[in-house]
Amino acid sequence: MKITTWNINSVRLRLPIIKRLVSEIKPDVICLQETKVMDDLFPAQDIEKLGYPHQAIRGEKSYNGVAILSKLPLKNIQTLNWCGKEDCRHISAILPKNVELNNFYIPSGGDIPDPKENDKFAHKLKFLKEAAKWCKARQDVKAKRIVVGDFNVAPLETDVWSHKQLLKVVSHTPVEVDLLDKLQKAGPWTDAVREIIPPEERLYSWWSYRSRDWTVNDRGRRLDHVWVTEALRKKIKGAEILRDARSWEKPSDHVPVTVNFDL
Repeated sequence: MKITTWNINSVRLRLPIIKRLVSEIKPDVICLQETKVMDDLFPAQDIEKLGYPHQAIRGEKSYNGVAILSKLPLKNIQTLNWCGKEDCRHISAILPKNVELNNFYIPSGGDIPDPKENDKFAHKLKFLKEAAKWCKARQDVKAKRIVVGDFNVAPLETDVWSHKQLLKVVSHTPVEVDLLDKLQKAGPWTDAVREIIPPEERLYSWWSYRSRDWTVNDRGRRLDHVWVTEALRKKIKGAEILRDARSWEKPSDHVPVTVNFDL
């Protein structure tokens, strides 16, 4: 089973490159973030024609939004609200073999890494803490669970183009990295991508639109993640970040992250 996570930055605008992803990677399940569309306007029929008749969607106009698109049946579709906000940042479903899949879009946090000066950063920190409490309350060593999404945190030094220069930049500040680490331990979760691609290897999934040519300096960050519980750790058979997608026509600033499981 191939599962791909991708912050698509508007599902309707990026339909052509979703089609290209399906052609090149052939995922069984696609998890999207930042779909930026209300549910009644979601391009469900176009997605179904690509081979994904099973869909779980939750969206709002112009912002946020998450979706699970699947070739396989989905059961027990649920959504949760975080930090007292109904802002469409989570959706979950049960896949075959009783695998629970959670798709998250964690707040980006704005530009100023100070919760007193920046409400968006405060929201992000609160979200990470709340998610950790939720995970800890559901700990089950036998449960087969996968959590994916745009976590908006690059935890390792090799997950950013310059550890020193980004220590005071939102997404790699010590407080964010610490809270993401606590969230990971609360699962406890295994970073599926780093099970395959060694932590010593530089690895990115996002490059800013502000760069005229993202390939020149390669100033990326690994913000998109796939985590699994211990029951699935040995089922991880491959992982890939499709860097080339950043150069596709009308690209998202994120690229697809795919993990292959032997289920």
